[in-house]
Amino acid sequence: MTSWITICDTCKRDDWAARGMGESDGERLAGLIEPRASAAGLATRRVSCTMGCERACNVIVQGAGKIGYSIGTFEPGEEAAEAIVGFAALHAESETGQVPYKTWPAGVKGHFVSRQLPVPEAPPAEAEK
Repeated sequence: MTSWITICDTCKRDDWAARGMGESDGERLAGLIEPRASAAGLATRRVSCTMGCERACNVIVQGAGKIGYSIGTFEPGEEAAEAIVGFAALHAESETGQVPYKTWPAGVKGHFVSRQLPVPEAPPAEAEK
């Protein structure tokens, strides 16, 4: 089962307007992640807003039945794209989605925002009456 990299394509770093950018920082980061992810057998999707604007650029690494991770505050460059895809590849290899810290690419360390537990497969059983 593959892991997904969800990329916020509307993310803009604080100095975005001053830099006169024609595309958002999220679009730039997505453009760098997508070919790397494809080559690694990972799925990607772009979404408009993950509600982490204070930490642009944001991505979410997740897979069915696995722990997911929100990570952000990236510069939209080659190094960040490599680190994100590297982490997502390790996530894909993990049965649970947990990746030992010592194997994390250096470029993602310090960028984790939150961890989401997988959605339960079935609702809890009703208590007996």
